[in-house]
Amino acid sequence: MSKSLPSRADNYSEWYNELVKRADLAENSAVRGCMIIKPYGYSIWEKMQRALDDMFKETGHTNAYFPLFIPKSFLSKEASHVEGFAKECAVVTHYRLKNDPNGGGVIVDPEAKLEEELIVRPTSETVIWSTYKNWIQSYRDLPLLINQWANVVRWEMRTRLFLRTAEFLWQEGHTAHATKKEAIEETEQMLEVYADFAENFMAMPVVKGIKTANERFAGADETYCIEALMQDGKALQAGTSHFLGQNFAKAFDVKFLSKENQLDYVWGTSWGVSTRLMGALIMAHSDDQGLVLPPKLAPIQVVIVPIYKGEEQLNAIIEKVNPLVKALRKRGVSVKFDTSENQSPGFKFAEYELKGVPVRLAIGNRDMENGTIELARRDTREKTSMAFEGIEQVVVDTLEDIQSKIYAKALAFRTEKTHVVNTWDEFNAKLEEGGFISAHWDGSSETEEKIKELTKATIRCIPLDAKEEAGKCILTGNPSNKRVLFARAY
Repeated sequence: MSKSLPSRADNYSEWYNELVKRADLAENSAVRGCMIIKPYGYSIWEKMQRALDDMFKETGHTNAYFPLFIPKSFLSKEASHVEGFAKECAVVTHYRLKNDPNGGGVIVDPEAKLEEELIVRPTSETVIWSTYKNWIQSYRDLPLLINQWANVVRWEMRTRLFLRTAEFLWQEGHTAHATKKEAIEETEQMLEVYADFAENFMAMPVVKGIKTANERFAGADETYCIEALMQDGKALQAGTSHFLGQNFAKAFDVKFLSKENQLDYVWGTSWGVSTRLMGALIMAHSDDQGLVLPPKLAPIQVVIVPIYKGEEQLNAIIEKVNPLVKALRKRGVSVKFDTSENQSPGFKFAEYELKGVPVRLAIGNRDMENGTIELARRDTREKTSMAFEGIEQVVVDTLEDIQSKIYAKALAFRTEKTHVVNTWDEFNAKLEEGGFISAHWDGSSETEEKIKELTKATIRCIPLDAKEEAGKCILTGNPSNKRVLFARAY
């Protein structure tokens, strides 16, 4: 094995970057600001994708695909939307290259200038709502519940693998409804889907809340979000669901004939999560030895490593273990039986630990004689010798236990790192410790911006379960009726 990872305590950022690379999740590409997601990393994303896609379809949504390119004029139709994305847009101006007559390779052909520039999709509201105008005529066409799995480009110069790249993968839901009530219910429903996925698949506790006006999605009337806490005490926005009101319907003239024979604009939502969730998964659970993956998202849930001398011992182990492999796979467990001869068992142990495989089984000649097998848990790094007989059920139970214990550990950490403060001095002291800070805010954008300027902390959300409570804003002393959640964030 290569040298050990940097420790989280010494340099969290370096630990994260090195872990992403050494665990074979992703690497930087030849294109500045873009990443290559490697097969092991993409396998995790595929499991995320599959689980979310099933959840979307269970709630009545279907998948479609829309163009990568958006006419520039579309972005001009919704003023706040274009303002929110203008600085991040990549623009296509020409459609052809030609050989440089001076021998300098290929150059842009000046004769091939587009009549209208095309924007590389930063998000798809505009191109989708321009399409919905043709798809929606009456209430019979509603609700329209569409999701898209795609890539998007938001031009970033300061990048970090998975967390912030110029191009990333995501899903974006875009729905149209006959009433405001239905659209709000859809927005809230999808927030619950995201929270369910984060907690039950990623084993990552989240706070559900509403963004302030300053942090709201450009073009939305309301933005709902889930916020998670990473091990360095910083917050990460793990998913958003937006109530768009009739903003995009009005911008693109999307009207429908109601049951009462009235012509009205439809009500819209959009919602999305991205490969940022990969960064969240790594930072929420992993340790100084490598990845710690929740079993539900681990590409390999169980690895079996034989320890042997010579072909005869290996063949005996294979004969013993193959029925177990088949039995586990029949129960939906992904198993790798690593009989490769090019690496030692010790090297394999370290490699699978680095890659976060939840359960490792090891079996050698002595185990064969004693009817035993060694089981190692990745989450606690505990090793136990146990009877081979019945190991199938033990493995299944252990995977379930690891999933719940990882969540419980993350929840205990978040509870410990959530601070209730009432004064500016308390706020600053706790901010240096990291974590969520529950504090009063007077509700003004000016105060929110001032706190951000002074501390680099932002209001992550107004929690949905926040209780009505008289208090004073930590900065201005002005009255407040509810606490909000502050943190420094990714």
